[in-house]
Amino acid sequence: MTDSALSLLGLALRGNNLAVGEEPVADACKAHRAVLVVTAADAAQNSLDRARRWAETGAAAHTSVPWDKETLGHALGRGSCAMAALTDRGLAGALAEKLIRADEGLRPTLEPLLHEKKNGRAQRPAVPET
Repeated sequence: MTDSALSLLGLALRGNNLAVGEEPVADACKAHRAVLVVTAADAAQNSLDRARRWAETGAAAHTSVPWDKETLGHALGRGSCAMAALTDRGLAGALAEKLIRADEGLRPTLEPLLHEKKNGRAQRPAVPET
């Protein structure tokens, strides 16, 4: 789970679908672009509190991830990273799925993202047969 989930975050960053760091996360949440805010396992309590408050303000989900700041930062091409925000629903749903597989205790928080992902797929128009 670790490698594929971290790779997913790297992909989101390259696709400009990930806000990294306090100010970008705050901006994404305030603009209601954030879908999922994640915080490193060893993030300071002040950082956790801010991330939760910003996620709530922006109607985004929030969860801690199993990686420390150094591991999360390394995956994102930085020295360390305490928080990030996914701004793409599909990527947030995919990450939520991977996190839930690793820790079922996250299901209550992240399950709405799975439903949005499924609903999003169901709402796509059917391709006409030729």
